[in-house]
Amino acid sequence: MAQKAEKFLLSRLSRASLAFFVAVAVACALLGEPLTAACAAAAAGIIISGRSFHPGRAASPWPTVQKLFFATLILLLMMSFWTGPWALSHWLYALVLIAFALVPRGIATLVTVIMVVLAMAAAHWAEGIADRHQMISAFLLTILLSALLIFLREYKTRQLAPLRRTDELTQAASREYLSADLHKEIQRSEREGTDMSIIMIGLDAHASDNDPDEDIRSILPRIGRFLHSQIRDFDTYYRAADLQFLVILPGVATHEAITQAETIRKGLGKLLETHGMNLTVSTGIAGLNIGDDANSLHQSAANALRRAQQQGGNRSQAYSTWAPNNNQTRAEGSAP
Repeated sequence: MAQKAEKFLLSRLSRASLAFFVAVAVACALLGEPLTAACAAAAAGIIISGRSFHPGRAASPWPTVQKLFFATLILLLMMSFWTGPWALSHWLYALVLIAFALVPRGIATLVTVIMVVLAMAAAHWAEGIADRHQMISAFLLTILLSALLIFLREYKTRQLAPLRRTDELTQAASREYLSADLHKEIQRSEREGTDMSIIMIGLDAHASDNDPDEDIRSILPRIGRFLHSQIRDFDTYYRAADLQFLVILPGVATHEAITQAETIRKGLGKLLETHGMNLTVSTGIAGLNIGDDANSLHQSAANALRRAQQQGGNRSQAYSTWAPNNNQTRAEGSAP
């Protein structure tokens, strides 16, 4: 809930900031201050190309576009040291926070150092400005406070990282923990000599989309709740990709996992149909074999799911299993 509130507030703040900078750019252009207008336009570009303005901005090429707007702003501020107006010096106060938010820390540090050196050099030669030394002192103090805020945010992120194990949209476990958790379950299965299977679940329509549309995103929380209702207390499920989930089933043989996968697939199909969505679901099943590790087992299930979708979707496909009645079902590329 806190993460949703944070995103909501950032989105509203982004839109308000965009309106402000657009107004500043238009006003300065009309008043004959092209450099200030260009800086405001570059700031507006940084905002409109950011993920806070729209979630889809996280996909390519928007991060690159945002960095280009940031580079433009840096060049305009550097130009202002020599051509004026010195009123643009106040834009430097937010430069450190913007730099560390948009570019890697090494580049952000380099940009900060360069701008500090240039600002001090420009202030030294700008003898006509009486308060130039006070401006540099305020600038340096702002940099120190910004560095403190960056350190505290990084420290908070590292402290809270172990607690953020769930995807906020679906309440499934985060994909960042999938590999480690799968490795632990494989070790436990091998140590206890028990079976283990995993199920990859994917929506067939728009399977190649990096940014699902709003209708699909709206149904994802219900899919998460349905999956939670279908697994045991000690099973775990993860949001492996935007439209894919992975379920770990300790102590379950592959042919049993196939039955459960079919139950999940049909149940999700009815759920989607109930909400008027013309989508189908496919599943890929893989059982733990000798020599498997977390990556190979995950890849086996992903290959089985991909094979099911290549065959038209709306079906379950096992990577390499023995099912009752001597039915041998293999995905493409499986070992005999």
